[in-house]
Amino acid sequence: MVILHDVNDTHPSAARVQLELLRAAGVTKRAALALSLSHAVVEMSRRALRERMPGASEREVLLRWVSLHYGQDLGARVAAYVDGRE
Repeated sequence: MVILHDVNDTHPSAARVQLELLRAAGVTKRAALALSLSHAVVEMSRRALRERMPGASEREVLLRWVSLHYGQDLGARVAAYVDGRE
C-alpha cells in the first residue's frame, strides 16, 4: 500500500503570489499552461520508459506507455490497429 503525504516546499507567501498570477492570467493563459504541463509530464514519462526499455523500438515504448496509462486491453487493441495499418 502506498501512503501519500502532503509534500509542499513552496513558502506560503510564494504560493499566494503564484495564485494571484494564475488568477490574473486569464482562462486562455491558464489553459495554455495546463496543456504545457501535461505535455511535459507525458514526455517525461515516455523518456523514463525509454530508459527502462533499452533496445526497444519507439513503437514498443509508445505501446507500453498506452498500456500503462490506459490499460492493457486498450494497449492490445491499439497494437492490433497499428499492426493492421502497416
